[in-house]
Amino acid sequence: MRQPETETALKTERSRLRRAHERGLYDRETVYQVLDAMPLGHIGYQNNGAPSVLPTLQWREGDHVYWHGSSASRAIRAMEGAEVCLTVTCMDGYVLARSAFHHSVNFRSAMLFGVAEKVTDEDAKAASLKAMVDHIFPGRWDALRPMTRQELKATALMRMPIEEGAAKIRSGAPKDDEEDYALPIWAGVVPMAMELKPPQPDPANLEGVAMPDHLSRIRIG
Repeated sequence: MRQPETETALKTERSRLRRAHERGLYDRETVYQVLDAMPLGHIGYQNNGAPSVLPTLQWREGDHVYWHGSSASRAIRAMEGAEVCLTVTCMDGYVLARSAFHHSVNFRSAMLFGVAEKVTDEDAKAASLKAMVDHIFPGRWDALRPMTRQELKATALMRMPIEEGAAKIRSGAPKDDEEDYALPIWAGVVPMAMELKPPQPDPANLEGVAMPDHLSRIRIG
């Protein structure tokens, strides 16, 4: 049976999973959920013919994924107009099976392929940087001093259309060989999650400056 177009929207020969294909999902909603859950991404690119990977904050606006860096960055210069690969992963647990071979992890990941482009329009760049701050720290942008022209100039903003890629998800209990279920060996899942700790104020804060209410709205994972 042919899958609906919405379920295969991002599937290509390059993004199609060859192994554990039952874990692959190609619909935008699933990929977007993974991207929105984890701000830390890794971008693979070629730097003078050598493979490199840049860890950086990423965020999504509609059907584009964005990241930023220094305008003087060699990585940013190498990415502009070039093919890149962006990955995001959330680890959800260790999976302990009855054999070492079947140990695994529960996770959600997304991998995207595309051509990186630099956002050069100053108004568009400023709006996207605001979107980044408000996505990770809801409500914080309006409490900050305004960004200066020099800061905007020193910051490079990259984006890539979300047109090709896949999500890969593993969840649930261990999957052992049938005969191993009779063995007296404990098996199961050790759940894990990223956790935000209580805020620690900067010792240089002015006396009487209270912790802002918007800190209660920060989420991750």
